[in-house]
Amino acid sequence: MKELSRKFCVAPMMDWSDRHCRFFHRQLTRHAVLYTEMVTADAVLRGNRERLLGFSSDEHPVALQLGGSDPAKLAAAAEVGAEFGYDEINLNVGCPSDRVQEGRFGACLMAEPGLVADCVRAMRDRVTIPVTVKCRIGIDDQDEERDFQRFIETLADTGCTTFIVHARKAWLKGRAPKENREVPPLDYARVYRLKQAKPELEIIINGGIESLDACDDHLRHVDGVMLGRAAYHDPALLGAVDRRYFDPATPERHRAEALLALVPYAERHIAGGGRLSNITRHVLGLYQGRPRGRLFRRYLSETANGIEARAHIISDAVHLIERGEVAEAAQAAQ
Repeated sequence: MKELSRKFCVAPMMDWSDRHCRFFHRQLTRHAVLYTEMVTADAVLRGNRERLLGFSSDEHPVALQLGGSDPAKLAAAAEVGAEFGYDEINLNVGCPSDRVQEGRFGACLMAEPGLVADCVRAMRDRVTIPVTVKCRIGIDDQDEERDFQRFIETLADTGCTTFIVHARKAWLKGRAPKENREVPPLDYARVYRLKQAKPELEIIINGGIESLDACDDHLRHVDGVMLGRAAYHDPALLGAVDRRYFDPATPERHRAEALLALVPYAERHIAGGGRLSNITRHVLGLYQGRPRGRLFRRYLSETANGIEARAHIISDAVHLIERGEVAEAAQAAQ
């Protein structure tokens, strides 16, 4: 099995990083590791697995993020994920939402490192693909650096070697999930010190990273970076990832190429009963900050949402904005 390079990852994002989003992102980068939305172990074991876990083979490398706190259920769900062909199983120990806490998974599990270790061990015993953990640097009053390092050491003792660390603590009481993405201060240095203290572990840093230049700065201290909202809202930055971090000979992927590659995918999705808007909602930021970017967003928003919308709308949008860019360039040259 080919070893994954997690030098650049796209984060698991609830309601965003579904299979259509991942397929689109894969048109921009062939090498970044993509992560699913979190799926609970109970949902995997009881729900419609094809709907929850199905994905295109073009999405590889792709990781399944699981939520839960029952070692046996997580092990069984991890096995299902491996059978579906995922390249990695990631355990969510970082989500701070009330709903997640009520289900006893997410960031609240950082208070129970022994239980998390049992979960990781059970999953590792069941699958041969990598099992990784995504966590915070602390929670509530459990915010000392020694607490964080003890948590990581407890999990490392199970054989887990890869940790994706959101460089903010999580306030589990009195803060909304949105506030937990913005209010607690980022402490990148704490993640750097973890890598220094545990050089044998693979440490991926996450949280508030907004550009590839910022990624370069972080990669001087840790093994990999994970971008979430920045990659979603400005997906064009993914077009430079392969050349910058994986293969200097790779040409940068152009926006129009990525969009046109979606057309046959959208045709298949619509033929199967889906809607075009399931796909186009993820591409609206592709021309963020570019001339006619607002026109692009408006055109797709107005034409792709109807039940009768067809895949040619994507290519029409490409022609609309690319013709505009060519015209504006010609005008500027005069």
